[in-house]
Amino acid sequence: MSKKIVVSSVLITDPAYEKELIEKASFQLKFVPNDDNETFLKEVVDADAVITADKKITKDIIESMNKCKVIVRQGIGYDTIDLATAKKKEIAVCNIPDYSIQEVSDYTLALMMTILRHTNTYNEHTRKGIWDIQSVHTVTGFPPMRRFSTQTLGIFGFGRIAKLVAKKAKPFGFRIIATDPYVDPKVAEEMGVELVDFDTVVREADVMSINTPLTPETKHMFNLEVFKKMKPTAFVINTGRGPLIKEKDLYEALKNKVIAGAAIDVTETEPLPVENELFTLDNLIITPHAAFFTRDSFEELRRRACEEAIRVLNGQEPENRVNK
Repeated sequence: MSKKIVVSSVLITDPAYEKELIEKASFQLKFVPNDDNETFLKEVVDADAVITADKKITKDIIESMNKCKVIVRQGIGYDTIDLATAKKKEIAVCNIPDYSIQEVSDYTLALMMTILRHTNTYNEHTRKGIWDIQSVHTVTGFPPMRRFSTQTLGIFGFGRIAKLVAKKAKPFGFRIIATDPYVDPKVAEEMGVELVDFDTVVREADVMSINTPLTPETKHMFNLEVFKKMKPTAFVINTGRGPLIKEKDLYEALKNKVIAGAAIDVTETEPLPVENELFTLDNLIITPHAAFFTRDSFEELRRRACEEAIRVLNGQEPENRVNK
């Protein structure tokens, strides 16, 4: 009997593409709708490989797997999977680390431009009949807009996406500083970026871009204590992971004008309930974890996730194992 690859992903409703790739490799696809957890738990017991995007693959789930050789996360982050338990069972955990780095860096810049120049707010005001260039200050209470060449862009993390954010922001004239203890300062210097410590980037940034993985060390790194160290005119952009920011503290910081505003594409709970208090804030932009999404990146993600699972089941080394 051919080996079975279980696919259950919030990103996939029609698995025709996966079916073609997997069956061409002489394996069997078992597609489970993302909301059918009961069937998913049954199917992974004898699965040879699992492909998923947002499901929490816990210790108990992994320990129930009798045959699995590889779990592939459709995405960059992998904090939803118990890496240690998988390693103990000799199951490779893989991600697709660079499939959407162009899209996410573009989206980060788009959010940055939107909130620094208030295009979203101007659009809302104009539709309400407020034809006034001062309305973003007099109505919404944003601080005066400044030329980008007078502003400092701070970046938390300096991996693949952060480097592209810096590269794409540079022509706008920003002074760019970043913090990342794992990066050689010379690498940053070659890009015209000054590598500084966390406190410095927090204090000096006029706009802060959060582009780092979620780890036990980075969870809730941005909390009320940190927001109070920032300039009251500063803006925060998060296209990383939701729990990098402590949401209750973000709400307090924005409501009480501790910082000027924020734009977030990721939240601690996804989807964010419509009754969440964050939606009451005029100085916050929220989008639905869409930074990665273009037709091109989506097709690449689906293809490479299947290819990684197939590679491992064919006895080859995975390209992007994260639990070595």
